[in-house]
Amino acid sequence: MTQHQSIVANSDYETVRAAIAYLSETPADDVDLPRFARALGLTERQLTELFRRWCGLTPKSFAQAVALDHAKRLLAERQSVLDTTFEVGLSSTSRLHDLFVTHEAMPPGVWRNRGEGIEMVWGVAPSPFGTAVLTTTEYGLSGIGFADGEISVQRAFEDLRDRWPGASYRRDDAAVAPIAARVFDPARWDPDQPVRVVLIGTDFEVQVWQTLLRIPVGGATTYQSVASHIGRPTAARAVGAAVGKNPISFVVPCHRVVGSSGALTGYHWGLPRKRAILGWESGVTGG
Repeated sequence: MTQHQSIVANSDYETVRAAIAYLSETPADDVDLPRFARALGLTERQLTELFRRWCGLTPKSFAQAVALDHAKRLLAERQSVLDTTFEVGLSSTSRLHDLFVTHEAMPPGVWRNRGEGIEMVWGVAPSPFGTAVLTTTEYGLSGIGFADGEISVQRAFEDLRDRWPGASYRRDDAAVAPIAARVFDPARWDPDQPVRVVLIGTDFEVQVWQTLLRIPVGGATTYQSVASHIGRPTAARAVGAAVGKNPISFVVPCHRVVGSSGALTGYHWGLPRKRAILGWESGVTGG
């Protein structure tokens, strides 16, 4: 991707992000799309076309598809049973496969010493959801965060770095660029060449994150369903905490976990971004 394309992609994301916030926070009867489009320096048609490029939906349909009604419908279709979601995602021969990953845990000594002796390379790259900040190790991809608006690149990096203060860090944007391309470009989601990720956390957290990896694009589940799947049916709150600590956003799809009512609950990198990712996935899958 050229620098110009990167700037355009980030600009489009900011426009979509602003529109998502507006549509999410404004009562349906009060939505004035032509006026809002003008405030963004666009015509209503241009704004609608931008949404269609992102998720195949109009702005109003986007809000409906991505927010509560969409999440509730997904859960109702799957009876809120995670195993049913897994079956659909793992055995389907649909035209799109999920982002395939293999994973391994960080060696026990590294875990005990909070990354001491490990060099992590970090850098920034464009993504459909704003500027992505990635960290990698010799074992694989170890972190993804996002920067834009109120979250600077440095703040996003520090969020990832503070999880493993014992490690040393070296910035190299060129080194993370190929990994970012494989993560964010659906055309490069290849099960024969999986992205290797490193799940760094407690045994319980890793178990939760491994479970999230099985939720397919376009799917959704609840904290309670995840807790039941890992044999801890009373640990929904602990599951929620583990989901919130997920270090590899998007790849480990914590954005696909919703509240028991179907509500789109909080997201570490901002609820508008969670809605944007779900809408983008809806468009990718043709949902």
